[in-house]
Amino acid sequence: MQHSLTARSGSAALLAFPDLVPAGEVRTDRRRPDPPKPAPVAPKTPLLPRLGTVRASVLSFQNIHQHGELLVSFLKARKKVFIDRLQWSLPQVDGMEFDQYDTPLARWVIIHEFGEVLGGIRLTPTTARVGIYSYMLRDAQKGLLHDIPSDVLFFEAPVSKSIWEASRLFIADDVPAHRRLPVQSILMETLSRSALEMGATHVIGIVPAVWSRWLRRLDLDAVPVGPKFAIDGSVSQAALFKTARAWS
Repeated sequence: MQHSLTARSGSAALLAFPDLVPAGEVRTDRRRPDPPKPAPVAPKTPLLPRLGTVRASVLSFQNIHQHGELLVSFLKARKKVFIDRLQWSLPQVDGMEFDQYDTPLARWVIIHEFGEVLGGIRLTPTTARVGIYSYMLRDAQKGLLHDIPSDVLFFEAPVSKSIWEASRLFIADDVPAHRRLPVQSILMETLSRSALEMGATHVIGIVPAVWSRWLRRLDLDAVPVGPKFAIDGSVSQAALFKTARAWS
């Protein structure tokens, strides 16, 4: 399980932002052109956009002791977004937001810098079972979650080792506008790679209703798999993502 990495340059996701990629030099002389160079081989691991001291970490119950207070900071950042700003009715204690899906089965993808959480997301296997609960979309379909409609999906919620659920996706409110897109890119690339490492071919989850717009900006492959619905004033929709990417 990969736990922590340094943001690096040359991300495949940058192909979605041609205005950020320097244009190649144009030859103006009349000399014979250079012979064509062989096409570069795509890297087998993702190269992330350069954001200086930003880090992406994937936490589990087995490695949280290696990351100090990072998980606590992550849960506090979730509280600021989902409870303080969005006014969702969620459990909280000591300034942290949590629910029944924050268990040893989960993985937490956290983007951070100098201890400050910039964004994150939670991953849960669709094979999860903890008491009466499994994972968010399936439990909503079974009528166990009053805030999410039971018709959240167009089909029966999957139970498969090759499908994981993503939930609690957020970018912290204090991340400046010019950094939000690179932070989103790092977050989604780390999510995709982490899911692949855990054997997932797809990730299913609830995303903002404007998901199709930012998915195009991040060069992600996904389809809607449920109707749009509102959670405390926020319009959302279930989507299914492919984890396979150009660098995998």
